[in-house]
Amino acid sequence: MTDDQKTQVAASELSYEQARDELVTIVRQLESGSTPLEETLSLWERGEELARRCQQILNQAQARIEKATQDAATPE
Repeated sequence: MTDDQKTQVAASELSYEQARDELVTIVRQLESGSTPLEETLSLWERGEELARRCQQILNQAQARIEKATQDAATPE
């Protein structure tokens, strides 16, 4: 395990942009094909965690937009 992996912030604490940027970095590392197997597995797991976080944030944003749209359409 690298020092970076030891000090990783929990995905649940990251903003969308932070999670997305880290995920992009991981994808690039995995695509390079030069990462040892054990590190590849760790990166894959972290990538899955980050992807779930991004999806969670996007789902929350979509719910807010839908609520705002409904509120705006409701006559007072």
